[in-house]
Amino acid sequence: MTTKELISDANKYIMNTYSRLPIVLVKGKGAHVWDSDGKKYLDFLAGIAVCCLGHANSSVSDAICRQAAELMHVSNIYHIEPQIRLAALLVQNSFADKAFFCNSGAEANEAAIKLARKYAHEHMDAGRYRIVTMKDSFHGRTLATVTATGQEKFQNGFDPLPEGFGYVPFGDLDALERAVADDVCAVMVEVIQGEGGVRVPADGYLEGVRKICDTTGVLLILDEVQTGMGRTGTLFAYEATDVKPDIMTLAKALGNGFPVGAMLATDAIASSFTPGSHATTFGGNPLAMAAGISVMGELLQGGVLDNCRKMGVYFRGQLDELKKRYDFIKEIRGRGLMLGMELSIEGADIVRGCMDNGLLINCTCDNVLRFVPPLIITEEDIDQAVHILDEVMRDV
Repeated sequence: MTTKELISDANKYIMNTYSRLPIVLVKGKGAHVWDSDGKKYLDFLAGIAVCCLGHANSSVSDAICRQAAELMHVSNIYHIEPQIRLAALLVQNSFADKAFFCNSGAEANEAAIKLARKYAHEHMDAGRYRIVTMKDSFHGRTLATVTATGQEKFQNGFDPLPEGFGYVPFGDLDALERAVADDVCAVMVEVIQGEGGVRVPADGYLEGVRKICDTTGVLLILDEVQTGMGRTGTLFAYEATDVKPDIMTLAKALGNGFPVGAMLATDAIASSFTPGSHATTFGGNPLAMAAGISVMGELLQGGVLDNCRKMGVYFRGQLDELKKRYDFIKEIRGRGLMLGMELSIEGADIVRGCMDNGLLINCTCDNVLRFVPPLIITEEDIDQAVHILDEVMRDV
């Protein structure tokens, strides 16, 4: 089928829930993808921070193939060997004592919300069930997680939303302190806001959030769905601070493209989940776990985190040079290979221009270009990306 025919069938058969760009991607390798017409693109979106090891990574692909030939699925009413192995890897390399596996970031956050409420019912004063999140946050698309998300544009049309959530400005400790009332059981926050515009809080912010939680006796949930798995230069973004959460959520890069999510917690909190409290048919299935084990191995032993830190510094420096040339670039921000470029103009035309010239990026909040490439990118890849950006911006 031609690209035109494929897109026609997509419009005919697929629900219109995405503003899709007019290309059909059919193949990937490393930091590149190809469309159905054979055109090659440098991928600086990576499935929105998913393909941390690049496309068609042989370690992950081989692990999935081996597992598929051995055992694809059994119920969680039995012990699953690769699930045990991945749980051990995550626990041994984080603050946590226990892991729960699911299929996505939204499901991981849903599990965190349920665990926080369950713990509150058992260990806090009666009536503590509300969770405070941040304005401009993003936590998922289920009814509970879209309500936790502090952006009305994602909530419009889905009333009545579930009760039990409140919002304060990201970075405002005074507002958070006022919001943690007697009916609050947890604070849920991203280490860096992704969909909210790649916003990095001031130094000491997370430490301040942790202190408020400790003082008031509420739980701290860190949403590391986008920042986790090496994206910011450490395995988990919280490791760049002195903070340890009570609960943390992961997904996206955990499977390098294979759907997998995880919710991690300390023993004291995790003990509130007992048989029947929460479950999922496909969470922790052997294929997803094989992918996750392979990703963890590469991140811990393959020099990927070191490359992320080095390339993050180099890329940011190149973006700073662009900022000097174009007065519509307001700010470059981020950490590691999670970088944002805030513009004084809308970014959609730049995204489209970059695509036409062989570079895939996206725009969030209408005016923030987001760069979340594979963590294996090279200086040559960055130079090519910046060259394309420069050409497109020159036309602007």
